[in-house]
Amino acid sequence: MHIQEWLETVPAVSVYVLVGVVIGVESIGIPLPGEIVLVSAALLAVGHDGINPWILGACASAGAVIGDSIGYAIGRKGGRPLLAWLGGKFPKHFGVSQIAMAERSFHKWGMWAVFFGRFIALLRIFAGPLAGVLHMPYWKFLIANLLGGIVWAGGTTAVVYSMGVVAEAWLKRFSYLGLVVAVLIGVTSMLVLKKRAKRAVAQGPVVSTPEAGTVPVAD
Repeated sequence: MHIQEWLETVPAVSVYVLVGVVIGVESIGIPLPGEIVLVSAALLAVGHDGINPWILGACASAGAVIGDSIGYAIGRKGGRPLLAWLGGKFPKHFGVSQIAMAERSFHKWGMWAVFFGRFIALLRIFAGPLAGVLHMPYWKFLIANLLGGIVWAGGTTAVVYSMGVVAEAWLKRFSYLGLVVAVLIGVTSMLVLKKRAKRAVAQGPVVSTPEAGTVPVAD
């Protein structure tokens, strides 16, 4: 059986659930390839009559918003010990340099860090828990979370699906293209974030304050 024919047999409901769950868990603060899964699912929808891109975008948005909200609640309750624990479990994602970069973004941009962080792989994992740790007012977090989740998830689905429709004939001949493109996007974004994280640490030290724990020194 051709790969494309096999992909068309995948139940649409399972794709919706997979996308929503992976993006939701990633938003809570557990490193998962949410963007890769979403891009792959949007490309799959091009050649799969049963997968509705509108429903796919809605499930992705719901997963992003709900996951971030749960992450915020966990971060609010767990505080900085939670970041230390995550650093021990996921040192490549929650190391000192990554936390320094994320904190700089939050202190500089506030709620907009939550919104724009949705479009950056590493900040997408940090946004919810770190907003809770830093005690960002929930109403501000909720607005940025809703807007960021809908624009990122819905926008990504719409753009990738539209591009896939335009190239549908070619994609049918090379059904693995979606996975290759998704992997390249994920790898590129992680490399950019790693470089930015190192630059954030080099720009200034992190100091401790009795009120807020460790916060980056202002430029």
